[in-house]
Amino acid sequence: MKPMLNIFAQTEKKSNSKSLVENLPPIKIDYREKNSLVASELVHLGLKTEFLELKVGDYIVNDVIIERKTISDFISSMINKRLLRQLEELQQYPNKLIIIEGLDEQELYSEESHKINGGVHPNAIRGFLLTILLRHKIPIIFSKNYEDTAIYINTIAKKKQRTEDSIRANKKSLSVREQQQFILEGFPGIGPTTAKKLLDKFNSLEKIFNATEEELTPILGKKTEGFRKIILSNASSKNNQH
Repeated sequence: MKPMLNIFAQTEKKSNSKSLVENLPPIKIDYREKNSLVASELVHLGLKTEFLELKVGDYIVNDVIIERKTISDFISSMINKRLLRQLEELQQYPNKLIIIEGLDEQELYSEESHKINGGVHPNAIRGFLLTILLRHKIPIIFSKNYEDTAIYINTIAKKKQRTEDSIRANKKSLSVREQQQFILEGFPGIGPTTAKKLLDKFNSLEKIFNATEEELTPILGKKTEGFRKIILSNASSKNNQH
């Protein structure tokens, strides 16, 4: 006797899949992502979403915190050092992930993209990616577009792990020394190493800003003139207002 074909098998499979999605916890999404196409695509996939203010990251899925960056946002946050702060904040989570979105729409780095990516050299981008992976130990996923990003999030959502207190993470508090270094790194040509040398020698921003050209030159070299010009021009502007 031949086995009977179960014509309802496919229907039952779809029903079980739908039931699985309905039983998943909602994906926590930062409210600033509310108008993104990723969020709307997640709803289209049948996932429950919850918008709220996340202190860290853009999405919380099960026990995974996700920072989503379009290519242009990744480049700009790399230039203004905002991404460095975000990488430190993500360390509060055991499972973290960065999604760089839009490889179908824009090249991350190439000789041509160098001209439109704020002048950032491809090797600088490669180096930064390696820093994320090796120093900060954060995995990176490159997605083609918003739909691809949503599929990745959907896949993570179907895993069984979850966390209840993920949104309790806070913005990383910087020490006074770190805040001083952050301010110095805002000046053209001053990176972390130079900023630390200035603080080691002068101990405060006030002494650095009041230092003479002769005192600054051993550390800043040719950058001394530009550094003092910014400080002095700001002081002149302030005096002219009175």
